[in-house]
Amino acid sequence: MDMAPERRATRGPLLLLVVRLGLVLVTVGLCLHVYLQMNWRDPNVALKTHQGRTVTSNRSRATEESAEASERSVRRRVSYVRTLKKEAKDVHPSLLRQRKVSCLSAGADGATLTDAKGAWAVCLDPQYSLIHRIKRKHCRVYSFGLGADDRSLELSLVRSRCDVHCFDPSLKQPHLQKAQMWFHRLSVDWRDPNPALVAQQQHANTKKLATILNDFGHRQVDVLKADMESAEWKILENLILEGVLASVGQLLLEVHLHWAGFEVPGDEPAVVRYWFSLLRELERANFRLFHVHSDPSKPQVFLHKNVFNASSAYTLSWVNTQWL
Repeated sequence: MDMAPERRATRGPLLLLVVRLGLVLVTVGLCLHVYLQMNWRDPNVALKTHQGRTVTSNRSRATEESAEASERSVRRRVSYVRTLKKEAKDVHPSLLRQRKVSCLSAGADGATLTDAKGAWAVCLDPQYSLIHRIKRKHCRVYSFGLGADDRSLELSLVRSRCDVHCFDPSLKQPHLQKAQMWFHRLSVDWRDPNPALVAQQQHANTKKLATILNDFGHRQVDVLKADMESAEWKILENLILEGVLASVGQLLLEVHLHWAGFEVPGDEPAVVRYWFSLLRELERANFRLFHVHSDPSKPQVFLHKNVFNASSAYTLSWVNTQWL
């Protein structure tokens, strides 16, 4: 009996299996090659940058180092390598804790200056530079808020002879001076406006902090206060990526935790990793938390979940310990 037809019938599925195994091996090998070629440094790093690199085989070591330094100066894309193994139901605001420093060194008297409600605070401890810059009349304050009605902290800093600029895009006039403070029809954002839209509107109501500093001719801001109604996470990301934090002495920020925030994608663990990464980058930039305030009137909500003994919003104040 001729067995050729049976052999051909068996050979077909076997050949298909071999081809599939070959494709799997090629895919695994390619993934391994890409992994080994990546600039993988520390799996515990919360925030890491990935940039395309094209290095020719005949390039000298000095040329490679110069190219890498140039790439680091280019705006980076954020990706997160931290793995959060807990499920979303285990997410809690305690993940956002940072090391806190005292704003009351030995011999210091009244080292914090707060607003009427005690929510916003600046550190006047002599071990940091703000009080010395106030005495030299070199203090500059930026206050960003959407229709803010409590300016008690800003007024206190004006009385200390600080140069105070308040930004509110809802103002009718582009610039005005009131109560010895400057008011500007402008707000901070994590991106600059589209040039085409600016040409149509003839003015832009939002800009990146780096652009505002450049437009105003200011190199540094001693105090940056911002209540941006859930845009703060993307704005903070922009300050980190563009290296603007080095131009800020103290950062006062209201953070909102009841939802992810504007243009922050991902599931709940991914959102917490994103927040945590930004806070870790603040620490790496020599910022230390010295004041925390939660409003008891705010809902006890964290990422759309009711959480006992928590708040949907916190006012946080950091001091740049390397500020001169």
